Amino acid sequence: MAFMRRPAEIDGPPVAELTRRIMQRVRGRDTSPELKVRRALHGHGLRFVLHDSRLPGRPDIVLPRWNTVIFVHGCFWHRHRDCRYATTPKTRTEFWKEKFERNVARDTANRRDLERMGWRVLEVWECDVKKRRFEEPLLALFKSLDG
Repeated sequence: MAFMRRPAEIDGPPVAELTRRIMQRVRGRDTSPELKVRRALHGHGLRFVLHDSRLPGRPDIVLPRWNTVIFVHGCFWHRHRDCRYATTPKTRTEFWKEKFERNVARDTANRRDLERMGWRVLEVWECDVKKRRFEEPLLALFKSLDG
């Protein structure tokens, strides 16, 4: 397996080329769970804006009519508590621990800022999408808001 050397200013062992390629393919938007949530909402007649950069954290889905934003979080990256997908890699554990802590802190700050602006913030987790446990609670919420 070919190894790629890190720049001198970055500490740590060389990164395997395969690992580098895998990490480059991780997407921040239009992920499979996000697309499933969008399809479900749209299928029930809900209309939304995607990735509104004017809002803190650039929420995945913005429903202006209900003053609601939805983040579709990957359990691994956003550390879903007690989830089997929220594992920590066995190599470079200190790096990953710090990275995950920054992600969670950023999520908390974005949620706080959005709520201060008057937005309702919902999180849908990757594992709930995989198990199809997300649709009913979301739709019940929007029906209750519609009156």
